[in-house]
Amino acid sequence: MRKICILLLLLSFSWFYSQGKSSLSSRIYGKNGQPMSNVTVMLMKADRDEVLKTTITDQNGNFEFEDFVSEPVKLVIEQPGYEKFISETLTSSEGKITFPEIRLNLGTKEIEGVTITSKKPFVTQKIDRIVVNPDALISNAGTTALEVLEKTPSVSVDMNGNISMKSKSGVQVFIDDKPSYLSASDLADYLRSIPSSSIETIEVIANPPAKYDAAGNAGIINIRLKKNAAKGFNGGINLAYGQGKHMRTNNSANFNYRIKKWNFFSNFSLNKNETYQDLTITREYFTPNGDRSSTFTQNSYITPSSRTHSAKIGADFYATPKTTLGIVLSGFINPSDRNIANNAVIQNADYETVSLVEAQNPMKIRFKNDAINLNMNHKFTDKQELSVNFDHINYHSRVSQNLYNAILNPDRSVIEQTQMDSELPSDIRIKAIKADYSGVEALGGNLGFGAKSSFVKTNNVADFRDVMNGIKIPNYQFSNDFTYKENIHAVYTNYSKDFSKFSVQAGLRMEYSDIKGYQKGNPMVRDSAFSKKYTSLFPTFYVQYRADSLQNHVFGLSLGRRIDRPNYKDLNPFTYPMDKFTFYGGNPFLEPTFSYNAEFNYTWNKKYIFGLNYSYIDNLISETNEQRNNIYYSRPGNFAKQISYGVSFNGTVSVTKWWTLQCYTALSSNRFSSQVYTESLNDSKWNWVIMPTNQFAISKKWTAELSGQYQSAALSGQFLISPVGSVRAGISTKILKDKGTLKLNVSDIFYTNQIKGQIRNIQNANASWYSTFDSRVISLSFSYRFSKGENLKVRESGGSETEQERVKI
Repeated sequence: MRKICILLLLLSFSWFYSQGKSSLSSRIYGKNGQPMSNVTVMLMKADRDEVLKTTITDQNGNFEFEDFVSEPVKLVIEQPGYEKFISETLTSSEGKITFPEIRLNLGTKEIEGVTITSKKPFVTQKIDRIVVNPDALISNAGTTALEVLEKTPSVSVDMNGNISMKSKSGVQVFIDDKPSYLSASDLADYLRSIPSSSIETIEVIANPPAKYDAAGNAGIINIRLKKNAAKGFNGGINLAYGQGKHMRTNNSANFNYRIKKWNFFSNFSLNKNETYQDLTITREYFTPNGDRSSTFTQNSYITPSSRTHSAKIGADFYATPKTTLGIVLSGFINPSDRNIANNAVIQNADYETVSLVEAQNPMKIRFKNDAINLNMNHKFTDKQELSVNFDHINYHSRVSQNLYNAILNPDRSVIEQTQMDSELPSDIRIKAIKADYSGVEALGGNLGFGAKSSFVKTNNVADFRDVMNGIKIPNYQFSNDFTYKENIHAVYTNYSKDFSKFSVQAGLRMEYSDIKGYQKGNPMVRDSAFSKKYTSLFPTFYVQYRADSLQNHVFGLSLGRRIDRPNYKDLNPFTYPMDKFTFYGGNPFLEPTFSYNAEFNYTWNKKYIFGLNYSYIDNLISETNEQRNNIYYSRPGNFAKQISYGVSFNGTVSVTKWWTLQCYTALSSNRFSSQVYTESLNDSKWNWVIMPTNQFAISKKWTAELSGQYQSAALSGQFLISPVGSVRAGISTKILKDKGTLKLNVSDIFYTNQIKGQIRNIQNANASWYSTFDSRVISLSFSYRFSKGENLKVRESGGSETEQERVKI
């Protein structure tokens, strides 16, 4: 009853406040005829440059000034990339005034063959996300999407390609607003296949709105690929070659053709990447009394080589001025080889060599994907629109591997030799349908709502066979056949309203999960099954306060609850060997992770962003390690609790006219509290990250860059990661009448981006590792773009928003 009274009081106050007040409203469009959101509009005195009020446009380009003053005023809009807009003198009267629609003109002007355009900033802060423009950094030239993420503020990528945000795991990665549907290892391989030149922007959303799926306790990273929707025939090509110890080449092309009611678009890429990893792991074993009993030192030399061919083609049909129908076909083929040579030394308590271990594990991987998206968008009014998306996605993986293992005496005489072959086929089928309705006017703001259903089925087969005298015998210890089904149904609503100094957004999402898993039995392992059903609510809330009329002091707060479901394959209870002493496996008892997140940010002078963040994470899913009888077992598990909090700063300083410094730095604390098998984990550690980028304007055509990053020691569950850093440099020039660009880039100049650390909280054992990579690479890239006509708004498509991220092949 108390809550109802408070709500009625607020509504009454809103109604009372609105009586007798005048207002001024309008809508802003860009030159391409599309509404412009997040545009700052100033209300100024007509006789002098004194700002009376400011506001920003909503997602539909609308803005409104309440309590419009009676003295003569004018509207002023200064938007980067557009000409300054100044209205005629306006005088208020009681009531609602609707100003004619405002159409801004692009700020690009041709003077004697010289084109002047505005430069995109590297980082832009919005009410609910950070937007990063990779092209702003020369060092991104000739690299991949995964390497671009390594340089993205608040994002970290470890040696295995696992992505975290603000020291938290559980990040969902989207491509063009559609989930990648991949596990950490497969996602890393896929991101390595996307050239950086194909990326338009990267959106880092720590606390996504209710419109997005609630999956990903650390938030969402949305990678938007470049599109061209100009009239006529347009496109671009990007070529890049890099050389470290091994070579890599990443090439892409995109084309667009717009004619009458049709718009056709496409994107193709051809990539080849070769690299290496030299990993040394040392394990020490102890007796229950704490005396050292033995050591195991293993060196793994890993040489992955991949070739990726990907394509996306699509078409939009503008059936009526208000209705658009679309289709997108996409897919990739990623054949790769991954050879692992393991050599280990086993020593006793006195460090005397007892035996040697030699293992070879050549793997051939054939990974492919095909997908179709059907979409429709209909505008009922200028504000209200309905969008519907249907996705049908298939992933197919075929892994063939041979494990040769030999245990030798110190004199290299053979103690034991084994061979095990395996075929690991995996298929994932995903169907998702989503509908969103937005722009409903309610209580002076905008209301949106929608629904989504996804249906996922995976089939994983592990067919292991021991090879003896050329004869293959089924190995039922490791062989497995696992089927997993997951249906998730969701509904959401979202509300936003802009005031003269405040912007408020709130949402609520409800998700119902129905999960079933079934493992077929064999002569050694009984069949088993599990099922789970649960319903969860996920509220979100944002508020932004602009303290002054020039928006030099802007405060923002966001709150939200999120979930991180296990990867599909992580629930598979099978175990497979890396060698005789290292086993990996799944865990059918994994529970979903729930997190509660809060962020506060302050933007000063539109250039400097200060942030505070706090997260409480329950049942964190992370890698766990234990040892039994001197054999290491690694599998995903639930940590009881993680608490993270910290401060951050991101800003851009013009040191001189030709030197710009952009810097991101953060200080954060991670505390983990859990029982890990027989051991108790209760530890915390502060971590410091700094990422400075210096950009130099040498001339009108030449620019240069010197940048780097450093991370102090960091704690992640059982892993303590040692400090690591790197320095990179690049130079760029415009060619071919400024339509082409050449960039030369050198990464990890001093070869310092090599990772090491410790694995702790293991019963009667500890472990450490040191890993080197092919991180110092010289890259040369060339890009060329041609464009004609006016750009059209490229519609977002895709109804599946998290399922791909959790596929594990």
